[in-house]
Amino acid sequence: MIKTDILIIGSGIAGLFFALKTAQKRPDLSIVIMTKGSAERTNTQMAQGGIAVVTDLVNDSFEKHIEDTLQSGGGHCDENIVNMVIRQAPQRLKELIALGTSFDKNQEGNWDLGLEGGHSHNRILHHKDSSGLEIEQSLLRSLENMPNIHLLEHHLVIDLNTEKRDETVCSGAFYYDQSNNQIKYINSRTIVLCTGGSGQIFENTTNPEIATGDGVAMAERLGLEIEDMQYIQFHPTALYAGEKNPFFLISEAVRGFGAHVVNKDEKRFLFKYDSRGELATRDIVSQGISMEMQQSQTDHVYLDCRHLDKTAFYKHFPVITAHCNKLGLYPEKDLIPIVPAAHYQCGGIKVDENGATKIKNLYAIGECSRTGLHGKNRLASNSLLEAIVFAHQASENICNTIKEFPFSIKVFVPQLPFAKIKTECEKTNALKKELQNIMTTFYTNEDSDINNIKAKVERIKNATVAMINRSEIILPVIELSNMITTAQIVIKQCTIERKNTTDFLFN
Repeated sequence: MIKTDILIIGSGIAGLFFALKTAQKRPDLSIVIMTKGSAERTNTQMAQGGIAVVTDLVNDSFEKHIEDTLQSGGGHCDENIVNMVIRQAPQRLKELIALGTSFDKNQEGNWDLGLEGGHSHNRILHHKDSSGLEIEQSLLRSLENMPNIHLLEHHLVIDLNTEKRDETVCSGAFYYDQSNNQIKYINSRTIVLCTGGSGQIFENTTNPEIATGDGVAMAERLGLEIEDMQYIQFHPTALYAGEKNPFFLISEAVRGFGAHVVNKDEKRFLFKYDSRGELATRDIVSQGISMEMQQSQTDHVYLDCRHLDKTAFYKHFPVITAHCNKLGLYPEKDLIPIVPAAHYQCGGIKVDENGATKIKNLYAIGECSRTGLHGKNRLASNSLLEAIVFAHQASENICNTIKEFPFSIKVFVPQLPFAKIKTECEKTNALKKELQNIMTTFYTNEDSDINNIKAKVERIKNATVAMINRSEIILPVIELSNMITTAQIVIKQCTIERKNTTDFLFN
């Protein structure tokens, strides 16, 4: 059994930024980062647009960014959290840049600030159209110089362990070491969940295969509060590719650059739903596209970039254009087929302003958490900002409180030290696809038979439990189990929301 002062679960921007800040401030603390895949395989890596920060106090202001965030959140944001995050942003940005992250500048040497839907001003710092990849790589490079951080790839945390002292504390975690096919236990004084979102519970998603709601499911099993899981943000412009999963994201910044959304007759239609047209918030644009698809009985609409300057467009969006070109699509002459796809989990594990849960030495930051920043609908490019601000908050809090949490003296031995190398991956994949189909139907159609939906998910759950009871503890089974738990939370909270309002986001 190994032990560490701090266990971080997940290797996206939230976990890595937290690790680096904490390691610099407290070199006496040992830090382990566990990630179930390779370290760079995260939602952070796939973020294209950038990070929203007020850097121009002449033409922009904190108050305007705050107003945009509150408006996007549909009256469901925590105003104190919104103020904290947006006013901290410039300082956290400086720290991110100090760690080696590069953002684009214009010919005058000033930030090349982008505009995205819901923002009243250009305030998006970006690295072309691969901002998340740039951030992820710069943070991983910085880790190499921190001797008190140990990164363990291909280590899937299965469940957290708690014990009762004066109060309930989180004392460690059971994990699956994939390289050795062993289930082990790690003893830790403090645990930080940075496990990302849950987009894989839907058929159409921009999230990678790893986004299976692991952190939310683990927190649910501990009895922690999970809030606002009914607010799944659908990104309006995912590249339509039939049954492909995940879908390739076409950044919000493309519309900010001037692209139009058009129907099969090549007519713009979004102004029917909002005077901002393509630059309305994601929920409004997704709703408008969905309604247009229903009315025209089509599988997709189009993104029209043909009127834009080709040289500038290709320079600004090299990843997007290269991907389109590979598929035989050329934005300067072709319409790009697009469809809304599940993109971001606005709710999650309820935390306070420090990222702390009700279990005092257990934290959640990043997409798996519900901080109060996003409300019903996340404002574009506020997610990376939320991650670094709450990583800072959690780091400060943990450095001040970890002395209160000694290591557990108990020895925990997994009941199943070895996992069976398996046999039923095809069955697991079939159950996963069935769950995705059920959830897509449920979430995008409020007239779904809720009892029938619940019964179908329960049947999938029973089949998965049967595999676990046969000791088939392989990664796909664990992920499927977490997806089912997360899906059931979404169904429950959506059902309550639909009873209480006629203005449910995507529906």
